[in-house]
Amino acid sequence: MPSLADTTIRLLGQEPLAGRIPAAEQLRLAEILDRAGFAYLEVSGGGCFDAAVKRGVESPWERIRALKARVKTPLGLALRGRFLVGSRPVDADFARRFVASAAENGIDVFRLHDPLNDVSNLREAAEAIVAAERDFEAGLVYSPGRTVDTLIERARMLPELGAVRVLLHDPTGSLQPHAAEELVRALAEASGLPVGIYAQGAGGSALAAALAAAQAGAQLIACAIYPLALTLHRVSGEALTEALSGTGLNPGIDIDALWEATDLVDEHIGDELVTPLVPRIAVLAARHDVPASVVAGIDRSLRAEGADDRLDEVLEELDRIRAETGWPPLASPIGQVLASQALINVLSASRYLTLVDEVRSLVTGAFGTPPAPFDPALERVVQLTADPDSEEDVTPPLDEVRERAGDIAASEEELLLLGLFGDDAERLLRGIRGRGRRGDDLSRMDDNRAKRVREIVEIVQESGIGEVTIEEDGMRISVRATPDLADAATGEAPLAVPGEPDQPLTTAVSGTLLRVESPMVGTFYRAGQPGAPPFVEVGDVVAPGQTLCILEAMKLMNEVKAEVEGVVRGIHAENAAPVEFGQLLFELEPLAGRPTL
Repeated sequence: MPSLADTTIRLLGQEPLAGRIPAAEQLRLAEILDRAGFAYLEVSGGGCFDAAVKRGVESPWERIRALKARVKTPLGLALRGRFLVGSRPVDADFARRFVASAAENGIDVFRLHDPLNDVSNLREAAEAIVAAERDFEAGLVYSPGRTVDTLIERARMLPELGAVRVLLHDPTGSLQPHAAEELVRALAEASGLPVGIYAQGAGGSALAAALAAAQAGAQLIACAIYPLALTLHRVSGEALTEALSGTGLNPGIDIDALWEATDLVDEHIGDELVTPLVPRIAVLAARHDVPASVVAGIDRSLRAEGADDRLDEVLEELDRIRAETGWPPLASPIGQVLASQALINVLSASRYLTLVDEVRSLVTGAFGTPPAPFDPALERVVQLTADPDSEEDVTPPLDEVRERAGDIAASEEELLLLGLFGDDAERLLRGIRGRGRRGDDLSRMDDNRAKRVREIVEIVQESGIGEVTIEEDGMRISVRATPDLADAATGEAPLAVPGEPDQPLTTAVSGTLLRVESPMVGTFYRAGQPGAPPFVEVGDVVAPGQTLCILEAMKLMNEVKAEVEGVVRGIHAENAAPVEFGQLLFELEPLAGRPTL
């Protein structure tokens, strides 16, 4: 019987859905999927790392750790060969250390494929996966009619790398059911390994291919819950489970859990307009055997240039470029690279007058070996336009990243982010460090700001004024009197108390209650160590600078401290539970002075 792997969490962590569902709700979603009976949950990949780093809210490593703490089902990670989760190739040492960090953070299954189907590009990462005693699923990328023989040939090389399964990956939606059936059998025979399938495509093609693969003996099928499958043209776990069960191939999935997960997702994005894949784009993608995301990207670029009527020209040029570059599959990032060159060729009305750097790297062999030879004319263009003084755009070695990093990175996993994402990762890490140091900053400001807060609260309490708002030095404080303290405790904060400009919100005053909100994404701890008494309990009187809790983020322990003297009136997070940025942790009732006992 085939088993299923769910990709829902990964799809929610990358564009166009990244950030649409709060982190806490995604963790709750993972707990629901944990009960469904999946072989594993694929929770991250290149798109997730890229989106997390560019959004600058939390580290992608932190999200993996939070998920690992909440579920028992194995977790999966999708990697792009030597590109890993980035857009530039890495060296062997970098690949090994990335895999080791991923395994340490909780990844159990690695779906590793090379965008060129060059199996030699998998070797270093595969060795690290095996050394970490994790499962290595070797992906082979399908490209219709041109690389089938190559797939069979390269499938024979996978057992020696330690692969536990061959996974047929179709990013273009062009895998027809009869081809899926033939390939599953051929790959199994050539490799001697179990075969799985990861398919996508509009018009029901992905579901049809998955069912045909199952009939041919596929032992693993990737899917996603219904709203994501519908929106992103994936295989619906609900539909697949019912279809397989009806043919006697019950995958053992609790379909009620999938519908429960669907309801949760629907609560957050059921009425939102997700960037649509209009029928015209889907049709052109199917006609040209190109991933729909690549066609959509070309269309956006042409519209920005006022040339949206030239989409067919660019797609035809893309076909020519694929032939000239050895018919590489159009998996990310190769699809985007060749699409960029096609755009330039069409808009400049001159083929290869301007050569995309990544195309040059592809032709010179920096990315590996494609299925077919390069066109000699293109090789000649690359030779004639070579700049001996230019540097190859590759991910720097980790030791070099460490020398440049200074105090930006506090761990190897952070160095890996810097190497892969450069300036974007530096902004993320500086933001995390800034939020982590905010407790210290507040301590230094206690004498001024905390005193000012206490003075304003005292004015409201003693004068009968309904509301006072003060703005000075980048700080805005508003205190509003409320006749019923219980009502104030449950109401929403009318306004925020930001700190320095461009720094994240950490506290907000609501009536005579001071809200203490999480300054970061992390894990909430009420005590300094297991078994120790909590820092505070409801009813305790706390002084400015007194520790309320600890937030663990990026393997760093960050103290959250009281800004003012007050009484703890509410504790709103569970010990050892994950919390989001801005989530309410405590409510304090500020005091003008300590009460007389």
